Amino acid sequence: MALAFAALAFTGCEKANINVDTTPQNGSAIGEVSGVWTKGSVHEIKGDIIIPEGKSLTIEEGVTVLMDVTAKPEIVIKGNLYSLGTAESPVKFTVSDVYKTDANKFGKMWGGLLAAPTCAELVLDHTILEYGGNTTSDASTSVKMGLYKAVAGENLPALWFSNVNGKLIVTNSIVRNFQEDCTYIEGGKSIFSNNVFYTTGISGGEAMNFKSGCLADIAYNLVYSCNTNALKLSNTGDRTPQAYIIAYNNTMINTGWRRPTAKGGSVWLEATVHADLYNNLFANTRYGIKRDPKKPEDNRSKNDYNWYYGFDQTTVDQFQVGSNDIVAGGANDVRGTKAGDNDPKFVNYPLSNSEVSPDYNTSWDFHLQGNSPALTKGTTNFTRHHKAGITLANGLTYTSPEPSVFVGAYGAKL
Repeated sequence: MALAFAALAFTGCEKANINVDTTPQNGSAIGEVSGVWTKGSVHEIKGDIIIPEGKSLTIEEGVTVLMDVTAKPEIVIKGNLYSLGTAESPVKFTVSDVYKTDANKFGKMWGGLLAAPTCAELVLDHTILEYGGNTTSDASTSVKMGLYKAVAGENLPALWFSNVNGKLIVTNSIVRNFQEDCTYIEGGKSIFSNNVFYTTGISGGEAMNFKSGCLADIAYNLVYSCNTNALKLSNTGDRTPQAYIIAYNNTMINTGWRRPTAKGGSVWLEATVHADLYNNLFANTRYGIKRDPKKPEDNRSKNDYNWYYGFDQTTVDQFQVGSNDIVAGGANDVRGTKAGDNDPKFVNYPLSNSEVSPDYNTSWDFHLQGNSPALTKGTTNFTRHHKAGITLANGLTYTSPEPSVFVGAYGAKL
């Protein structure tokens, strides 16, 4: 009888994906968690975990958060999460190496980080998110709690954040091997800086997706071959304040080509979003900055000093203003008319690389060569939201990085 009861309890827990309220013991966790996961430790996540409202979880450098690929856990953040890795010892939300195969390149082996409206602060600093983006079911905790889109059949993003009064920092981090969106942000003051996004999106998905309620600075990010847009900037959702996004010094490579029927492909503007875009480098991307003509962006939006390169004529032609609802830039944009115009001269990247390949080579180097014409074509003459910094309850302050006179995320290699 005891064995039968234990089996029944285990089955019920597995079906609902959470039915236990414990703190981590012996390196494994399920249910409610808070406190500190100490430097270099490994935590096996056996089912959905929840950071309760009013509490915090701090994850120190070098921690590995190892997801059970059978349970496919979701991490629900009602309180605060501080993931504080370093360049030498990042925090990793991952799966066992045996599952990191080509067949699993788009993840789906765990859920994502789901920050409820009560989450006041969330930091991902030197943090790797990989191999997640599971599809929800009626049994999913996120569906039962009304989180994200709150329905079965949705592919979870790596990160969902939803507090218009909250503070969100994503910096020095990597998001890779996810089924659809990398981030889906519905409010808050945020900084996205010095991140890398690649090998994401099977049939859809943006690298960074912002909705109403957001005041965000997006700078020095590299986005490689996401399925749809590198940046989807929208004011949908009827939240206050109006979405105002300032994106500068980002490098976008081969974005949008794996979803050729989609409305965008690099930067998509819609629904009265206020968006200012400067010093961004578009290399072999599908389109440049594009709008929804039925729901255009706020007329105060600005874009200038952006750089466009296409290896073939097809790519160059679809950059041109006057067709496909491409947004006209400023007088200082660099936008040629012939294949090969405006080579940015990356240190190490084959510009002829297939635009539809999602595979990323970590030996590529998107710094600019010393003779690159893009080294001096940017501007620093604009303001950003968080120049004075975002200060958190734990005493940390994160500041939006200064813009640079070079174009793209990386200048000359030192």
